[in-house]
Amino acid sequence: MRLIAENLGGERGGETVFSGIEFALDRGEALVVTGPNGAGKSTLLRVIAGLLPPAEGKVKVEGGGDEFPSVASASHYLGHLNAMKTALSVEENLGFWRAFQGETGLSVGQALETVGLD
Repeated sequence: MRLIAENLGGERGGETVFSGIEFALDRGEALVVTGPNGAGKSTLLRVIAGLLPPAEGKVKVEGGGDEFPSVASASHYLGHLNAMKTALSVEENLGFWRAFQGETGLSVGQALETVGLD
């Protein structure tokens, strides 16, 4: 499996924060993203994970097969916040992320039962 970024650009608040990013990562490889506050690190990671649309270019997954047919299905974003909306219930939060990931795996009810929160 391979994660590829081609001529990737991102913006926040209508301002370009990065452009022309290119990389290809094979299974087991990593990308280290560094820079000062405001340089676009979090925006880049959110674009790669599919949480924000790219301003230019594209991100794609090759060789993911049926298990990972898209970037969203192969991505997990863990930022400095937990990505849960406090206005939503646990069930609603899980439902959102399940839909985002393509509704594979356990149902929300099954997941809650598995961890004893049913």
